[in-house]
Amino acid sequence: MQLTFLGTGAGAPSLQRNVTAIALTRSRRGETWLFDCGEATQHQYMRCRLKPGKLEKIFITHLHGDHIFGLPGLLTSRSMAGILEPLTIYGPKGIKTFVETALSLSGSFTTFPLEIIEIEAGPVYDDGTLKVTAWPMNHVVECYGYRIEEHDKPGFLDAPRLKAEGVPRGPWYQQLKRGECVTLEDGRVINGADYLGPATKGKAIAIFGDTAPGDAAFALAANVDLMVHETTLEAAMAEKANGRGHSTTLQAARVALQAGAKRLVATHFSSRYGGQDMARLLAECQSVFPDTELARDFAVFEV
Repeated sequence: MQLTFLGTGAGAPSLQRNVTAIALTRSRRGETWLFDCGEATQHQYMRCRLKPGKLEKIFITHLHGDHIFGLPGLLTSRSMAGILEPLTIYGPKGIKTFVETALSLSGSFTTFPLEIIEIEAGPVYDDGTLKVTAWPMNHVVECYGYRIEEHDKPGFLDAPRLKAEGVPRGPWYQQLKRGECVTLEDGRVINGADYLGPATKGKAIAIFGDTAPGDAAFALAANVDLMVHETTLEAAMAEKANGRGHSTTLQAARVALQAGAKRLVATHFSSRYGGQDMARLLAECQSVFPDTELARDFAVFEV
């Protein structure tokens, strides 16, 4: 999996950063899921290698404008480009009204099947390869963070051993690869689980919505390979940050440390911070959690 940051700013865009949008690329074929869609996300698409036609799903954390104002433009431009592949939007209650009202009042429409699903905390999606779970955040409006987990991959089937034991090749090998039992023509019952190597643990990512410190953060990010957390303000401004439902550098780093995350990518920086401030913000994070990196627009992280 691969994360591409299309916007890393909080509240309003700046000359260095657009507002929040993160693309998750699932495979080499380029299928993507988008997490939040701030203003001008479609412009950011034009400046990178991602393709709107490969966009399958959009997960919205909450309904503040810097996380959703890019939706109408992205949807209608996708239609004008003649893209017919279906798209599903997931988000808190109200996301359906927002999208449908914006399209209706502007006389716009989509040429592709569009499904909008309003979510609650808990399982959101599972296709047998990836599963997505929503966790409630501590923000001033209803807000969620998303945990994206790969299912564990079964171990390799020991074909040489099966051959040595006289198990002929056939379509039942697919059943054995899934760890199922197969009855052969000679009456023998072969348990595929007995011929599988160790499973490969799936990767896990936690993408936080806007949030002040809260207990759900630790379950959301428990032992993830990569954690994406907002760091709207510096450590000295904790009272202001928390009062508005946001976190500081140190608070994000403490979540990563206590949750057992392997890596932290900090994002969602206030527009008060310019390029000259980034080293200081990074140092604050790394004083608690050394494996921290700061996101920037168009930065790509492999998972």
